[in-house]
Amino acid sequence: MSIAVVAHCDWSMDHKKRWMAVAIKRGEHWYVQPPELVGNTSSLFDRLQRRAVDPGALLIGFDFPIGLPAAYARAAGLGSFREALTSFGSGIWSHWYDVADHRDHISLQRPFYPLRPGGTARTHLFDALGISDASSLLRVCERPTEDRQAACMLFWTLGGNQVGKGAISGWREIIVPRLDEIGLWPFDGSLVNLANSKPVVVTETYPGDVYRQIGMPRGGWSKRRQADRVRMGQSILPWLAARPDLDADLLLPFIDGGFGSDKAGEDRFDATIGLLGMLDVVDGRRGEGIPAIDAVHIWEGWILGHRRYDVA
Repeated sequence: MSIAVVAHCDWSMDHKKRWMAVAIKRGEHWYVQPPELVGNTSSLFDRLQRRAVDPGALLIGFDFPIGLPAAYARAAGLGSFREALTSFGSGIWSHWYDVADHRDHISLQRPFYPLRPGGTARTHLFDALGISDASSLLRVCERPTEDRQAACMLFWTLGGNQVGKGAISGWREIIVPRLDEIGLWPFDGSLVNLANSKPVVVTETYPGDVYRQIGMPRGGWSKRRQADRVRMGQSILPWLAARPDLDADLLLPFIDGGFGSDKAGEDRFDATIGLLGMLDVVDGRRGEGIPAIDAVHIWEGWILGHRRYDVA
């Protein structure tokens, strides 16, 4: 496949917490750059494409959901995720991106809830959408595995692990404005095909999946503590050493220093870990992971490199 630049963005509603890590292909080697702020999202793709040395596509990953739960998509009568993105925000979907501030305002055309805490419950969401329970609002790739717990459902927007508001901002800022130009993995095809036919390929990522791939233990540490990030860096070093095609010399001071002592350290850490996981897929050390499930290809999407052993 022809990929010249790989970037991974650790997403946030706060622009100051949006960090990315970038690798640039030169000949047979990837040169990993130190983590940096994402900056202006309207020029992000163009800025990254200009950094290419060899000809090829930009592959960029974001750790916000890219897809819809199949149960919701069927209930809402949506043909596909790509088609839905062209409709959200206009016509009967004009309030789709507006988080409901009361249970009476939730509908299939306005599914995100709640706007603020106080008198809210997830059952309000299930009742209004006509969907039975939380598991029905989880995409297959969001369900629990041996290595991690279930993700938070897309439409619930309250709490520290909520992802709905990040998805809203990511879709509106990153995907929708350039939907006609980009390849949207896996909806538009395999990574190989997209890399050879589109200048920019957008994927969903999840650094939490990559922790175990690199060799980090499941528990007993927190990415929010610099000392723990320093300790986990000892897992990154042998992982890099086993990949002579990756030149990470510029990254080593960040690994040794736990990615910094400020609050953005955890964001720089996840941006980098996510990039390393993407590079393993690009270089063929890990498969794309996507199962042969129609709903995944049509509505739900997938996390790049994620493997599940309980689906076909």
